[in-house]
Amino acid sequence: MLETYRTIYCDGTDEIVEKKSRFIAHIGLAETEEEALAFVERIKKRYWDARHNCYAFRIGTDRVLERCSDDGEPSGTAGKPMLEVLVGQGLYNTVAVVTRYFGGTLLGTGGLVRAYTKSTQAGIDASVVVEKKLGHMLEVVCDYSFLGKVQYIAATQKIHIADVQYTDCVTAVLMVPSDQRESLKKKLVEASNGAAKLTEGDEVYYGIVDGELVTF
Repeated sequence: MLETYRTIYCDGTDEIVEKKSRFIAHIGLAETEEEALAFVERIKKRYWDARHNCYAFRIGTDRVLERCSDDGEPSGTAGKPMLEVLVGQGLYNTVAVVTRYFGGTLLGTGGLVRAYTKSTQAGIDASVVVEKKLGHMLEVVCDYSFLGKVQYIAATQKIHIADVQYTDCVTAVLMVPSDQRESLKKKLVEASNGAAKLTEGDEVYYGIVDGELVTF
């Protein structure tokens, strides 16, 4: 599994106009080829009267499946540029569909490539993209006097504190990237002289969306 990768958290849509042709982009999450094709079909049904519904998708993280379609546009002017945007943005498990309503003016090969590239990027910009990372929940139980040190260590290591509970002691829950967990545990043990109690959870993918922790 990849330690970290970018994908779609919330679908997005946007529209651009080039020489009276409308290009409507829809970007979504798809974790299988079947999900990606179903997304494409939903858009095609919604815009059944459009001349073209071009698409591109990237599925998987280790072995990535890439597919694209020009859907009647000149070869290489739509699906491939759209796929190149997904690759350039480092997006995985992502599907893009761009619907075109012809405006009466031919755009030419270069114009089509630019339009499909621009509309795909606009759709991504309208989406919520999340960076998913492999990590572990780490529960730190300590005295009140040590909480400030926990917060300082977490801040310097750019580690998200998911929760803090106050009882007769303090319980802080940290979301720790997998590649940092051993070094962080060592820092906490050393800083507390072994007094802090550490409990590690299972490895999961997580991300930060609008400042909030999200696990997958």
